[in-house]
Amino acid sequence: MSYKQWNDLKSAAVIGSGVMGAAIAAHLANAGIECHLFDIVPQTLTDQERLNGGSLEHPAVRNRLSMQAIERLKKTKPSPLYMEAFAKRIHPGNLEDDLKKLEKVDWIIEAVTERLDIKQQVFARIEPFIKAGTLISSNTSGISLNAIAEGRQDMFKQSFVGIHFFNPPRYMHLVEVIPTSYAKSEAVQRAVQYCERRLGKGVVLAKDTPNFIGNRIATHGIVTVLQEMERTGLSIEEVDAVTGPAMGRPKSATFRTLDLVGLDTFSHVVNNLADHAPEEERSLFVLPAWYHSLLERGAYGEKSGQGFYKKLGKGKIAAMRTDSMNYEERASVQSPTLDAAKRAKGTKEKLKALLQGRDAYGQFAWNILKPSLLYSASQLGIIAEKIEDIDNAMKWGFNWQLGPFETWDAIGVRTSVEKMQQEGETIPSFVLQMLEAGHESFYKQEGSKRFYISNGEYRGIDSVPEHISLKQLKSEGKVIMNNAGASLIDLGDEVACLEFHSPNNAIGEDILSMIVRGAAEVENNYRGLVIANEGRHFCVGANLMLLLAEAQAEEWDEIDEIIRQFQQSMLKLKQLAKPVVAAPHQMTLGGGVEACLPADVILFSPETYFGLVETGVGLIPAGGGCKEAVLQQSQRFTHREDDLTPPMLRTFETIAMATASTSGHDTERIGYKRSQDRVLNDARRRIFEAKQQVLAMDQAGFRSRYDPLMRVAGREGRAAMSVAIHSMKEAGYISAHDALIASKLAYVLAGGDAPSGALVTEQCMLDLEREAFLSLCGEKKTQQRMEHMLRTGKPLRN
Repeated sequence: MSYKQWNDLKSAAVIGSGVMGAAIAAHLANAGIECHLFDIVPQTLTDQERLNGGSLEHPAVRNRLSMQAIERLKKTKPSPLYMEAFAKRIHPGNLEDDLKKLEKVDWIIEAVTERLDIKQQVFARIEPFIKAGTLISSNTSGISLNAIAEGRQDMFKQSFVGIHFFNPPRYMHLVEVIPTSYAKSEAVQRAVQYCERRLGKGVVLAKDTPNFIGNRIATHGIVTVLQEMERTGLSIEEVDAVTGPAMGRPKSATFRTLDLVGLDTFSHVVNNLADHAPEEERSLFVLPAWYHSLLERGAYGEKSGQGFYKKLGKGKIAAMRTDSMNYEERASVQSPTLDAAKRAKGTKEKLKALLQGRDAYGQFAWNILKPSLLYSASQLGIIAEKIEDIDNAMKWGFNWQLGPFETWDAIGVRTSVEKMQQEGETIPSFVLQMLEAGHESFYKQEGSKRFYISNGEYRGIDSVPEHISLKQLKSEGKVIMNNAGASLIDLGDEVACLEFHSPNNAIGEDILSMIVRGAAEVENNYRGLVIANEGRHFCVGANLMLLLAEAQAEEWDEIDEIIRQFQQSMLKLKQLAKPVVAAPHQMTLGGGVEACLPADVILFSPETYFGLVETGVGLIPAGGGCKEAVLQQSQRFTHREDDLTPPMLRTFETIAMATASTSGHDTERIGYKRSQDRVLNDARRRIFEAKQQVLAMDQAGFRSRYDPLMRVAGREGRAAMSVAIHSMKEAGYISAHDALIASKLAYVLAGGDAPSGALVTEQCMLDLEREAFLSLCGEKKTQQRMEHMLRTGKPLRN
């Protein structure tokens, strides 16, 4: 049997165009894969089709379901597509006319209704059209893969695996790959590589057991919470206060998560486990009576308008009371234990603070954490072979900060086991054997190598060379220089990395200072520089709190100096005689964008939300953002006779409206992506890829393209921008203060009072930026916008 390499994947087919099937097809399209999307042939015409004189034999009717699914993808929010244009890579079809197309695809993914009989019928239908070497998979959240494969030929079975995408596929990192007892190792490995390397997913290997890894552990944990809540009488708000960030879990905690998932959907998952789990486990999967009462009332959560929570309007939210089954306005929860957990730094310390609490909340946390840890340990070898796969499934699929075994390490395995034994709990034998052998944790670190416990001894976790860890490099003493806000780290091969690590990676004096010092170090001793970090977001912008404090104190000279320092730091990156590659990820806003634009190449992660958004707080970009935007257009339209007004008008609208990209690919649509920039498939490879880019540029004999001159749209361009501002103000789309900000932005982008097509210097553009920024800082309404953003995280329109 011939198996292609992961990068040879050219085409795929998804069977089933429902919500999940269409979203999987969208993510395949995101990765540049041509995808056929199949569904059944409709048996009746719609009213509109009858009006149009349609026929059941017409291709548009026969492909209606998949065509409608593709159109829905373009309208779904948040979008399953990186760019709407990628929908062109998805080709509609049906399961009667188009099956021969399966002969030419590299990968088939079935994603029909979660019923064993229907899945078996679909595979029986398509099996004759599948060529040898095609990877075949079923996307299921809990049906047995071996049962699905029953009745199929050996060639099919040997190429068949389960692939469980977590929903929504674009945004959720986890994919569970489930080998069958028939699958060849080459097929399993190919599935892993397709998902990891081509789709950028985190893959865990699961056993073919009910609900696999993630849903098995999560469902047990949530039902435990519901049962303990019923026993203790804690309210929904109290439970969510305990089971959210205080435990290293998402802010949605337990009940907001269930509202988002759907109470009916979760009930289906629980029932599947209750029906198929071993007899001794079935009592663990029983929902309280009041949960069923909610389902009977049609309270399914977000999709029905009410579940555990209900919006009352005017920003008010009510929570359901399980005793009366009525809604009451949500109450705030205060407790010394919760306060201590909130103040603690890092998940490990938060957990310790929570479990040390002597009130009802600390006890509740222990009473739900203990069975979760014990159950996870009892499932080792049943749902997965490695504790690492169980931990990763919970981190990647449910956004836990620590997996169950990492959590156990964090609270202390030996002391917690002793407490469990005192409370009469049965401890899984492998945990006791680990402790008896003198091993105090499930994981250990030795230098750059991490180990996990397996069969009583530690086994090394295979490191992926392409996944460079700055945290690991720092632990190995690779820091060249650092301060409170940033570090310069040696990546090896004479490449350095500038890492931000201030709160929210906001740019302040520490980071600016490190940029200047780091640039000098790289200039003298390294082949090039990578700008990247491992924060939740690359950079949310400049230190707004500092700017507001200086503005309210009317320290204009201080603000002027801050902006000058910012501009000069960015110029150091721009003028560096060594290659600079930026690798942003997630939120990259305002000053974060200005730190990337001076780079010779930008490697965007797929999920990069990139934009100069300063107008949202009443300001304009002043760290070189306006200058770089003008320079980009000047470099695209190089001839003096080129009319710069239309492209500059688009740039003006993008910045004035504080537009940010919806993905790394979307940076091209809004004008930030340059010809030399590219988007990566796998965000985990961003630092490695940036390093390789630096080395390639150096090897090619890098020469800086720095040019201090640029052509501007001038007075003519400014006039066009002013017309746009006036029209929007007259139509009521923007306020008077919006118009003031936009007018100052237009003046800067046009090059001040320069004539159309004039060449201006870089310093001239920076001076214009700084002057406009300073004047806006003095505006009371701008200060109100800054204050509102800091307080609420949302823009103020005043």
